[in-house]
Amino acid sequence: MTIKAVFWDIGGVLLTNGWDREQRADVLGRFGLDSGEFTERHKLAAPELELGRMTLAEYMGQTLFYTPRDFSPDDFRAAMEAESQPHADALALARELSSRWRMYALNNEGHDLNDHRIQTFGLHDCLLAFFSSCYLGVMKPNPAIYRLALQLANVRPEEAVMIDDRSQNAEAARSVGMSAVHYRNAAQLREELAALGVQ
Repeated sequence: MTIKAVFWDIGGVLLTNGWDREQRADVLGRFGLDSGEFTERHKLAAPELELGRMTLAEYMGQTLFYTPRDFSPDDFRAAMEAESQPHADALALARELSSRWRMYALNNEGHDLNDHRIQTFGLHDCLLAFFSSCYLGVMKPNPAIYRLALQLANVRPEEAVMIDDRSQNAEAARSVGMSAVHYRNAAQLREELAALGVQ
């Protein structure tokens, strides 16, 4: 087996998560918002956001700005974006490997936050393309997204490895024939990639 392509999850691997439970709790707390009411609305809107069928402005309209607030949509968006931070060790490893390997993102994210994160953290420097749920219209762990990413990258499953911090997503990658690393930290990732010949 020879690995030709490396697929990276972004949130939880290269960067902190974009708008997951912890980020939502932090931002809601800072704005003094009722998390119960927001969460019920979020559950309905989030899949549409991540599948690219709803903009961030529309998402905020449904989850927050259906009633007057003492802050603006721009204020809330800025707080959302500020939650994103780099995982420096994993990013350094990705940049190191990018000179020798074809590397792509394979992640779940809405358009607006995805674009912000790509640009802010210079992910174009190490990733050739972004196979994101908002562009492909399908989300991990659906096996279809892995098959589609493999087709777009023009590699066979046995020639690819998926790196993801969620075990269910790593298992889904294996189910279509890819190798997968369940990411915990950069040192463990480097070791497991090396065992696959990616070093």
